[in-house]
Amino acid sequence: MADSSSKAALIELSEVRKTYNAGLPSEAEVLHGLSLRVDVGEFIALIGPSGSGKSTLLNIVGLLERMTSGSYRLQGEEVQTLDDAGLTLRRRNMLGFVFQFHHLLPAFTALENVTMPMLMAQGRVGDKQREKARELLSAVGLAKAMDKRPAELSGGMQQRVAIARALVMDPPLVLADEPTGNLDTASSDEVFVQLRRMHAERGTSFVVVTHDPRLAARCDRQVELIDGRIARDEAHVRDAAA
Repeated sequence: MADSSSKAALIELSEVRKTYNAGLPSEAEVLHGLSLRVDVGEFIALIGPSGSGKSTLLNIVGLLERMTSGSYRLQGEEVQTLDDAGLTLRRRNMLGFVFQFHHLLPAFTALENVTMPMLMAQGRVGDKQREKARELLSAVGLAKAMDKRPAELSGGMQQRVAIARALVMDPPLVLADEPTGNLDTASSDEVFVQLRRMHAERGTSFVVVTHDPRLAARCDRQVELIDGRIARDEAHVRDAAA
């Protein structure tokens, strides 16, 4: 991994362990003392075989699951000490999510889906918030599709709506779990280009879980998990044409 001593840490995981069914015959530890640092502005691929712990790690980083033991500092704050309300607040304000399945609300337009996080956070959506959502949809190439519902959009277009939704609250970190796993090659490339563009233009940090070696090779750093441990963590020099 490249030296990060001069960079600001966004997340710092230290000796993180995750055990399911603790104390039962089916007890299983899936993360074994894992440590990981992500700096501000990084674009990281999280790779590894099925069952290696990638989704569990992403859920812990995303404050969707609590670790069994260890330390997790998010922008310097130890999250293990937060109650559920505190976790919800930080998840809403500091993290964006893009999943393999876009989870758009079918009865609402693309614009309404993008404004949904603001509605949930603030209880209303004003003109300023709508304009911000419009700008994000335009930025991901959907200026002419804002009033369309998900059923009227292709899979790649729906994922671009999900990207805009993930960024609308200006989170410092976006977590993407197989964001192109449900798309064909052309649509996958289209969506990944949008992720990289948002990273370049906004400075948002991204951690992307992917099984696609082509996409992993286009990230700036690759972290490989095997059996709940980090087997490889290295900066990756991308082809400038990628």
